Amino acid sequence: MIEFSDGSQAVKTPLIDASVHIFFGSNKDLRDNFLREPFSSRGFPDYEMDWYGAPGGEYAKGTKGPNKEYPGSDVGIVAQHLFADRGVDVAVLHPMTRGIMPDRHLGTAIAAAHNEMMVSRWLEHDEFGERFRGTIRVNPDDIAGALREIAKYKDHPRVVQIGIPLQSRELYGKPQFWPLWEAAVDAGLPVAVHIEVGNGIMLSPTPSGSTRTYEQYLGFMSMNYLYHLMNMIAEGVFEKFDGLKFVWADGAADMLTPFIWRMDCFGRPHLEQTPWAPKMPSDYLPGHTYFIQGSVDGPGDVDFAGEWLEFTGKDDMTMYGSSYPHWNMAEPELPSAYSPEQRDKICWRNASDLYGIEVPATSAGLVAQ
Repeated sequence: MIEFSDGSQAVKTPLIDASVHIFFGSNKDLRDNFLREPFSSRGFPDYEMDWYGAPGGEYAKGTKGPNKEYPGSDVGIVAQHLFADRGVDVAVLHPMTRGIMPDRHLGTAIAAAHNEMMVSRWLEHDEFGERFRGTIRVNPDDIAGALREIAKYKDHPRVVQIGIPLQSRELYGKPQFWPLWEAAVDAGLPVAVHIEVGNGIMLSPTPSGSTRTYEQYLGFMSMNYLYHLMNMIAEGVFEKFDGLKFVWADGAADMLTPFIWRMDCFGRPHLEQTPWAPKMPSDYLPGHTYFIQGSVDGPGDVDFAGEWLEFTGKDDMTMYGSSYPHWNMAEPELPSAYSPEQRDKICWRNASDLYGIEVPATSAGLVAQ
């Protein structure tokens, strides 16, 4: 639960953190305990293999394990920070893997190891497991391997979505990915797309190549979701898979409105070129497209923030996510101009509806103090 001020009244609302990143304590932990041969002795990038490291350090202070294990790897420390210190009721975990590997089988093995770690150490944790939900990581370059991972975990009661990297080698609307989207729909699981950490092989972070500085990378990398989303709409993915839900989990929801307006404008006279997607592009957003609100998204705490959030129906698509344990993790502080209903949706209701997370009856809604 988190407390807000509504004029002269203090109110509390539940809080679902829809983006918590978890890690192995070390590469040795991954290799010795979960990654099996012929892959445990293979070379792959460390989590820190990143061309654009944050100048002040990638992770928030105090998030390492008691013996300097990797940030976000110790269940007890994470639980303390989320549940006790920040008022989170339920946290959706998203393991960070290594991006797209040149060897698709190695990439699938790394994803499978992270899934096994998440389920055994976090989702089935004796003390905190019931407050965690999980994202199973799959390799979109290995459809057969991805389908095996989905089949293995789709019925686990605390697995709520499938995770893939934003840094792909192809746009996600292309037909080679359709068996993966079909399997997601059949399993009843949304697909979350997030920037990966340890860089494998991938497209440049902008359509014009690589940026020079971390600040440029941070400002524009998340916008790659637009190219995936526009391609998926044009290819008719949401028409073909009506139950498919995509979570763009790394911010930049603020760019949706101008881009979808442009897509509607240019697409209106040319719908005959995409008979497999006969609706206006913006008509494919509701029920299919969701966002985790980033710490730098939107106009800030201004008097028109609530109106801005309504544009393109973003208030029905956006969820709070901290991106813990990263340095720029978002605090659960929303603009004062948001209505109580908008605040409710972002803090918990949208995530509750999407993931089927039940909030205790005593917590549901805004509770006056």
